[in-house]
Amino acid sequence: MKVAVSSSGKGLDSQIDPRFGRCAYFIIYDTDDMSFEAFKNESAMLGGGAGIQSAQFVASKGVEAVITGNCGPNAVRTLEAAGVRLFVGESGTVKEAIERYKNNKLQAAQEANVPDHFGMRGGGASSQQGFGGTGPAQSFGRGMGMGGGRGMRMGGGRGMGMGIGGGMDIAGSNESEDTSQNTFSKDQKLGLLKRQSEELLRQIEDIQARIKKIEEGD
Repeated sequence: MKVAVSSSGKGLDSQIDPRFGRCAYFIIYDTDDMSFEAFKNESAMLGGGAGIQSAQFVASKGVEAVITGNCGPNAVRTLEAAGVRLFVGESGTVKEAIERYKNNKLQAAQEANVPDHFGMRGGGASSQQGFGGTGPAQSFGRGMGMGGGRGMRMGGGRGMGMGIGGGMDIAGSNESEDTSQNTFSKDQKLGLLKRQSEELLRQIEDIQARIKKIEEGD
C-alpha cells in the first residue's frame, strides 16, 4: 500500500514538514516494495484551498494513508471523503515516521488538529499584523480581509479584539471542484460538497450571531 508523508525535502532522511497543505514535498512510499517517489507540492503557494488541493493530489496517487504534522478541517474532510486515513502530530524524519506506521505505532486522527488556513497564517506578514488576507489580499480595517484568489474569504484576524472565526471560503469550491472531477467518484464528490455546505452554513450562522451581538451592544 502507498503512504504519503509531508516532507521538507526529497529523501527519506528529510524532516517531516509540519504543514500538510503547504508542505514543500510529498513523499509517497510503497510499503510492498519499499520504493518511493518525491513530488513537489504545487499547491503550497496557492492563495487559498491548499489543503483541499493537496488532499486531492495525494488521493489521486492512490495513497491509503497520510502522515503529517498539522492538518486543517478542509483537508481532513477531503481525505475522509477519499477514504484516506490520516495521522497527525508527527515529527522527525520521513523514514522514522514510516517505520512507526509499519509497526502500528501511529494512531489515526478523527479530526483536524489546526484551524483552517493555519499554514497561511503561520508565515505571512499579514498574519503578524492581524489582517485576514495574505498574498494578493486587500485588507479593509482590522481583523477582516477580502482574500485573494478564487472566491471571497473572511479572514481570521485578531485586530481590535474581535477577529472573525477561523476563516470562511465562499465560492472557493470552484478551485477544488475543477481538479476533483477525475479524482473522486460521484458519491465522494457529493459527500464532500455536502460537508462543505454544512460548514459554510455553520460559519455564516456564527458570523450573523457575532454581528447581532455587536449591534445590540452599541
